Amino acid sequence: MTSLAILMILVIVLALAFDFLNGFHDAANSIATVVVAKTLTPLQAVILAGLANFIGYFTFGHAIAKMVSSGIINLDILPTPESKLLLLLGALLGAILWNIITWLFGLPSSSSHALVGGLIGAGLAAAGPKIIYMGSLAVHNGRLEVVGILPIIAFIIIAPMLGMFGGMVVTLIILNLFKKLPYNKSSKVFRYMQLCSASCYSLGHGTNDAQKMMGVISMALVCGGSATSLEIKGWVAFSCYAVIGLGTMFGGWRIVKTMGTKITKIRSIEGFCAESAASMVLMGTAHFGIPVSTTHVIASAIMGVGTAERAKSVRWGTARRIMWAWVLTIPLTAICSALAYWGIYLLHCGAV
Repeated sequence: MTSLAILMILVIVLALAFDFLNGFHDAANSIATVVVAKTLTPLQAVILAGLANFIGYFTFGHAIAKMVSSGIINLDILPTPESKLLLLLGALLGAILWNIITWLFGLPSSSSHALVGGLIGAGLAAAGPKIIYMGSLAVHNGRLEVVGILPIIAFIIIAPMLGMFGGMVVTLIILNLFKKLPYNKSSKVFRYMQLCSASCYSLGHGTNDAQKMMGVISMALVCGGSATSLEIKGWVAFSCYAVIGLGTMFGGWRIVKTMGTKITKIRSIEGFCAESAASMVLMGTAHFGIPVSTTHVIASAIMGVGTAERAKSVRWGTARRIMWAWVLTIPLTAICSALAYWGIYLLHCGAV
């Protein structure tokens, strides 16, 4: 087996490992409100979320995968297939390291932005600023497409704002519609309704997050000579959705506590409102191929729900801590990935 084939296999294995960690790390996004509201047991919730993540394979296109594979960095700048695969290895290692660090501290950071930061950091280390696509809008086959890192960075702010605003609006509508219904009856109704909202959110989560690794694996296959285009192969899509579903089923319980109890009080009605608002944002951004943070969206939706009910009920100290993790994810992951790339590059040069 050639060194090029070995590097390609390593990238694919690491990409699937990242996908598993993504599901594991972000399981709290899908299940925290359902578990804390006692609509489902933790085991039932992770199984539901894992299956909903996987169903994304059959229901959505690959706009986000295309964005990741051809809209963040220009691999054609690098001179050899080996150098391209080394960049991808460095990006994945840095992103995985950041996911592990934030999981250990129970911080609901963004796996999406960790990958973006990883590609930026490894790309800058490998070729400098010229390798980065900054940002543009284009119409392709009658569809508006977003390209470059500037729209992604903009949606670090826009996506949480949409999530928070959506959470507030949905909550106000629901509270007014059901204000005459006794709490005991409404609680029972929303326990059933929350099964639907949690499934929709998990579907949006899987669609958004699994596609990122589909894009990375497609780049690796082209660099390794196993594919001639960035078109997503069936086995790649199936593998990514299956692995992120498994990761979600194993779950990250440290973050459940932060998402479900430390932002605001969550009952079935709050859980329904937050998940409904977040799922609408995720499905909308997935349509335009914008890889937003599912973590940002659900956390801000929970804040919006708490604000609509009673602003003082939101624990803004915890919210600020989470927001700092959002802001720092891309630059810190970029640093981790740049260091990882230089280390792999030196090891590779020594081995050669």
